[in-house]
Amino acid sequence: MENKTTIEERMDALEIRVSELESLLNKNPINIGDKLSNTKKLSITEFLGMKMPSGDVQKTLVIAYYLEQHENAGSFNVDDIKSHFRLARQPLPQNVNDKININIKKGYIMDAEEKKDSKKAWIVTNSGLKIVEVGFKNKK
Repeated sequence: MENKTTIEERMDALEIRVSELESLLNKNPINIGDKLSNTKKLSITEFLGMKMPSGDVQKTLVIAYYLEQHENAGSFNVDDIKSHFRLARQPLPQNVNDKININIKKGYIMDAEEKKDSKKAWIVTNSGLKIVEVGFKNKK
């Protein structure tokens, strides 16, 4: 019986510690972000590997997301997408504009208000952000 009491006491103590940690995290979410920001930059190749998009349409969306979220691009143009396909050592789609247009039809990308480098520019929509963050299960 001694072991059971000891285990119960240890579990209670552990639950208290976890509750205290959760409380601290809820009060100070900035501290977590500070620690995460000190990590190394995630490459486009690593990011594509994590998200595992299938096909050029999904890869285009993941690259667009990466540009906005990891490179702080306010918008992107076709040259940005092409250059990141090359950086990731991925085969360049024959018609990148078509892949962007398919994402527009799905509601994942939309026109930006201003051009970028004198070229048409786009941004990722909230739906596009969510689909990349959640993953592409059953999405084609």
